[in-house]
Amino acid sequence: MDIDQRIEKFIRRHHVLTLATATTKGEPYCCNLFYAYCGSGTFVFTSDTPTRHARMMERNGRVAASVVLETRIVGRVQGLQITGDAVRADDDAARLAYIKRFPYAALAELRLWRLEADMMKYTDNTLGFGKKLIWQRERQQQQE
Repeated sequence: MDIDQRIEKFIRRHHVLTLATATTKGEPYCCNLFYAYCGSGTFVFTSDTPTRHARMMERNGRVAASVVLETRIVGRVQGLQITGDAVRADDDAARLAYIKRFPYAALAELRLWRLEADMMKYTDNTLGFGKKLIWQRERQQQQE
């Protein structure tokens, strides 16, 4: 299923996501990160290896995230909730996508990660109070 263009437009208008990670024992943690969106539910971000969330992702790559529009006006509330898998992304495509979005990052040593969303739920009150658009990645069925 293609991602609704309204979801992708919202993602591209923003640049910070809140990432939620958990230990293998379920201890939660969250942080805020700059991201580059590569399309098809793929986000690229940077996190140094010693950070708490990077250490957690190395052990348990299953994550959740959100991107929100801050507003006090109920009729303008917009937000995106995401679930997916985070993996190291030390490839040229990830680096180019991140640097294109944040040119100053070209001078930094980047430890890149890729969040491959498997579900995104977009709430947009400008479409009607509590209106939600949901996208889920199609799973390829295994053939026997």
